[in-house]
Amino acid sequence: MIKKYKKYFQYLSYLQYPLMVTALFFTLLPFFQGFDIYFEAINKAMIFAGLSLSFSTLQDTTKTQNKLSKKIYENPTYAKWFIGYMVTMTLSILCFGLFGLLFTHHEKINEIAFGLLVLGIGMIGMIKMVMEMADYHRLNAKI
Repeated sequence: MIKKYKKYFQYLSYLQYPLMVTALFFTLLPFFQGFDIYFEAINKAMIFAGLSLSFSTLQDTTKTQNKLSKKIYENPTYAKWFIGYMVTMTLSILCFGLFGLLFTHHEKINEIAFGLLVLGIGMIGMIKMVMEMADYHRLNAKI
């Protein structure tokens, strides 16, 4: 029964691709409509990227997507460095987002701050997924 639900979540994780394409669309939009909409477009791009990251965490953590991922997750040292990098980046994004949302009164910074918060929340789920994948794929755990 659990495998059935895992499969549904696996299918649901494929929504990450149209969401990431939407984020890319909003990233490129200022080039076509003028840079006066830059902050609004970047905010939307970060929101859709954060949603995309959230959906990507629903995928199967027992599989890797490419050889580089497998190499990182099989080596505990590389995995620790990668997890540390992800945690640092996520905390930085969340701190900038919270600071911009709570302590600034500039409208454009508040827009960007909201997008940063959504992106950071998506990255929190990504950290959990990376930790599960590193734990599952560790070479010395298979012996």
